[in-house]
Amino acid sequence: MSIQSDTLHQPKRIAIMGSTGSIGTQALEVIKEQSQYFEVEVLVANANAELLIQQAIEFKPNAVVIGDESKYKQVKDALFAHDIKVFAGSKSIEQIVEMETIDVVLASIVGYAGLASTVNAIKHHKKIALANKETLVVAGELVTKLAYEQAVNIYPVDSEHSAIFQCLAGEFENKIEKIYLTASGGPFRGKDKSFLQHVKKEQALKHPNWVMGAKITIDSASLMNKGLEVIEAKWLFDLKPEQIDVIVHPQSIIHSIVQFTDGSMKAQMGLPDMKLPIQYAMAYPQRLQNNFPRFDFLNYPQLTFEKPDTETFANLKLAYQAMNKAGNMPCVLNAANEVVVQAFLEDKIGFLQMSDIIAKAMDKMPFIKQPSLQDYFQCDKETRILVKELIVG
Repeated sequence: MSIQSDTLHQPKRIAIMGSTGSIGTQALEVIKEQSQYFEVEVLVANANAELLIQQAIEFKPNAVVIGDESKYKQVKDALFAHDIKVFAGSKSIEQIVEMETIDVVLASIVGYAGLASTVNAIKHHKKIALANKETLVVAGELVTKLAYEQAVNIYPVDSEHSAIFQCLAGEFENKIEKIYLTASGGPFRGKDKSFLQHVKKEQALKHPNWVMGAKITIDSASLMNKGLEVIEAKWLFDLKPEQIDVIVHPQSIIHSIVQFTDGSMKAQMGLPDMKLPIQYAMAYPQRLQNNFPRFDFLNYPQLTFEKPDTETFANLKLAYQAMNKAGNMPCVLNAANEVVVQAFLEDKIGFLQMSDIIAKAMDKMPFIKQPSLQDYFQCDKETRILVKELIVG
């Protein structure tokens, strides 16, 4: 029996961490379309009990976890007749990845909250499809070292990192000279500070190309998303900061570029659709046939590129500063950003204030050159307290 036909009879069992979010819901669409290759083993959500219940009834996982313990009874009662195990709380989210029946953990919990479960999944030798960039931003050195020690593969789901990963196929022996992460520029590309002083969340949430959750959409508008991706790329592909460049590409067709030491460049192209990198990460090393829309060159007669404006959009510059300083500074950057984005979404601060407050947090927080996992937890906690004080002040 060939490997391919054998795979047909053994679908990969997926644990979706963050099943009710943007990546999680799209992953379930992929699984539904590719049911001969994948099946849902675990679903994890933070607080959206209603959607979690719907997903569980449709996909019939072995177990579900609801992070909000106050909604445990609601989920438990709704799934009682379906013979689905129900757990609740942050500790259950961390521990559920230990199940022996899980083949791949799709790490798509938004933000810092996804770190603990991803680390535990690596400790238990689970393949990781990583959509949570904050895991490597906060604790990249620790996580990549652990993955190496446990012989665990981390497959990137971010479209840019998936693109680099795809470009590196067959190039194991060849050294990377440079990578180029592409950025759409978001809804405010070309705008100046006087314009950005008055923008509202409704404007920032209208991304021109991608359909994403609120937090990542705001990050894209402020270029913090690209800054976090720069740090993530450093750890995923073992690069030096000077090997990572960002170019603005408004059409979002070229998802990233790898330049090799001979000057040759490879680019991965396609329509802006997260289902493709999700499918690639879960199915690797196979490329599965699908019915996703196809790119047509005639619909895009021009592909354009620009230099990012890091004076107006200071977050990208702050991310490079955090990456260069290393230690706990990326953790400070990430924690501060999560708090200010939430404050902006709640109309407590303006768009440009986000960068100002992050910069202050990076100046004020004590620097730890070689942090432990406990140091990261403490740094994250203290940074959030500090930033909330800066917002009120």
